[in-house]
Amino acid sequence: MSLGPFAAELIETARSIAAPGKGILAADESTGTIGKRFDAINVENCEPNRRKYRQLLFTTAGLEEHISGVILYEETLYQSTDDGTPFVDVLKSKGIIPGIKVDKGIKPLAGTNGECVTQGMDDLDTRCAKYYAQGARFAKWRAVLHIKDTIGATPSQVAIDENANTLARYASICQQNGLVPIVEPEVLMDGDFDISVAAACTERVIAACYKALSDHHVMLEGTLLKPNMVRSGSDAATQATADEIALATVRVLQHTVPCAVPGITFLSGGMSEEDASLALNAINHAPGPRPWSLTFSYGRALQQSCLRAWKGVDENVPAAQEVLKARARANGLANLGQYTGGVGGEGANTSTFVKNYTY
Repeated sequence: MSLGPFAAELIETARSIAAPGKGILAADESTGTIGKRFDAINVENCEPNRRKYRQLLFTTAGLEEHISGVILYEETLYQSTDDGTPFVDVLKSKGIIPGIKVDKGIKPLAGTNGECVTQGMDDLDTRCAKYYAQGARFAKWRAVLHIKDTIGATPSQVAIDENANTLARYASICQQNGLVPIVEPEVLMDGDFDISVAAACTERVIAACYKALSDHHVMLEGTLLKPNMVRSGSDAATQATADEIALATVRVLQHTVPCAVPGITFLSGGMSEEDASLALNAINHAPGPRPWSLTFSYGRALQQSCLRAWKGVDENVPAAQEVLKARARANGLANLGQYTGGVGGEGANTSTFVKNYTY
């Protein structure tokens, strides 16, 4: 089997993103989703304000010390700073790798109990080639799985298989066009189930993904995984501790993820900034083999306090950037198992959870 002309580049990109002490800033919120964020700070959702906010993020001095990659929304991939420098070039000048969200959102999966499948496959090859030409070097596609019971009926096998095969096909197309695919099978933590239910469901989902990736001949060394942490359901009476989350999460990964994968970049899943950092730190202390970099790909859990510090006011940009850098550093330390807690910020301890989250 030929690995294709991009094999060496894909491996290098994936390894660079998974570098020790670093992770991903997910700044790929859709126009609608960023509008909800702006509503909370009374900022108008318009292109100039979206550009100004992303400029604040990407021009933060020292961001590259703890951020190795940034996931962009398509609009943002083509935007520039006030002085006309493309955002892609700003990131590259810092040694940060630009990435791109390529899925087109979820649609109902007929014949299931409210389950869904992700859209965007039809023109994916054309778009990937275009994004590579613009400077993107990795991509993200989010699949969404639901736990709607505690007897194993959901996620259904239909939903698991459909999303696993879609993720594998996406990953193959990305690699053919020079983009490292981030495989994101998110099992939503919506419900009143305990952590053992979440663990069993997450294990089924991730196992199916790696079977599909194998079937599609995807080169795992040039991929990354972006899973949910294994946690109690949002409505569970007893919530798992950070150590319990870490043990359950790492055990699932040990059962399912090949050691060829260089990095696992967790989504925050609506946890507060501080809880997400502490959970990641605990994961990097979990017992047993951990052959991958266990790091972060956070959106809300990196940006919430930064947004509140900015409030759409130009004079607040330096303060907001300091807040962002502090939280990025906290997560970089968590990747190394060295975060002891205490990094503040106006929204550091506020949950970012949204049921049935879409972006």
